[in-house]
Amino acid sequence: QVQLVESGGGLVQAGGSLRLSCAASGRTFSSYAVGWFRQASGKEREFVSAASRSSARTYYADSVKGRFTIFRDNAKNTVDLRMNSLKPEDTAVYYCAASIRNGAPAGKDEYNYWGPGTQVTVSS
Repeated sequence: QVQLVESGGGLVQAGGSLRLSCAASGRTFSSYAVGWFRQASGKEREFVSAASRSSARTYYADSVKGRFTIFRDNAKNTVDLRMNSLKPEDTAVYYCAASIRNGAPAGKDEYNYWGPGTQVTVSS
């Protein structure tokens, strides 16, 4: 299986920015669609963003559209989530995931591999 590890989380003031990175290893990175999900305390894991295998398709949740950008670099085996204008409601553990499905899936049950997550906390 592919291994995924997130980094870049931390504490940031509302209105600030963070860049999360996910490093993949073990299998051919370009064989997978990739996505970012987040899970706030006591809530379900929810979709944030996804990119298809070729990056021909990128999707965003309405709550982050215009503020977050997904960027995958198949040459580096990484996928970044660039987050701007952060809000307290963005506070969550953020996970990267890989899927063998076509397109850019938005459902957590469509992903096969998951990283351990990285905490993002946005203070007001």
